[in-house]
Amino acid sequence: MAFSSSPIVTVKNASVFQEQNTVLNDISFTIDKGEFVYLIGRTGSGKSSLLKTIYADLPLRMGHMEVAGYSIENIKRKDIPFLRRKLGIVFQDFQLFYDRTVAENLFFVMKATGWTDKGKMKNRLADVLMKVGLGSVGNKMPHQLSGGEQQRIVIARALLNEPLILVADEPTGNLDPEVSDGIYRLFQEINNSGTSILMATHNHRMLKEHPGRVLKCEKGKVLDSRIDIFDYRTEY
Repeated sequence: MAFSSSPIVTVKNASVFQEQNTVLNDISFTIDKGEFVYLIGRTGSGKSSLLKTIYADLPLRMGHMEVAGYSIENIKRKDIPFLRRKLGIVFQDFQLFYDRTVAENLFFVMKATGWTDKGKMKNRLADVLMKVGLGSVGNKMPHQLSGGEQQRIVIARALLNEPLILVADEPTGNLDPEVSDGIYRLFQEINNSGTSILMATHNHRMLKEHPGRVLKCEKGKVLDSRIDIFDYRTEY
């Protein structure tokens, strides 16, 4: 896939903090439009903190980060919802409302991100559920779905606003290998349609079977397989 010269994510000399602790220091990388990038590293190495900084859940105190046209170090609180309309965020623990149907979960996000036309909302709901292969589950409760199906709903939710990039934090971490493969193939399809993917993962098998560009959090740095030499297909 040909990439645009304008990156979706640009990070220059940035430091990432968790409360008062520096977890990543002086990091620089870019993610282009249409790229699929893995983010790896040991537990506690800073992967989740980096992702949270990208979607402005953690403040950026040092350095520069631009995401989907927004300068993260200068972003105002009122602009964070607009940033997140350009991102899709996929969590390992789903974060669904279990007292609401699948459709109600997705409508909640649409309303929260400025959708008002009920007809367009229904059409978009149908579109994203079809895209993840669950066109008939809108009236089901999340607990009636398997773990893999719930993760597909989370991906559908992340696609509602046609994001420029999907940021996924261990999306297959709680799923068995066969289901994980299906989720990976879904991410591939989304990526092939032009959406960038940044996927944090501990899934060594996925990296070996589907090699690609890798960012590795290690010893307070972010190594980039496009630049640095390291074996990212070994245990970590």
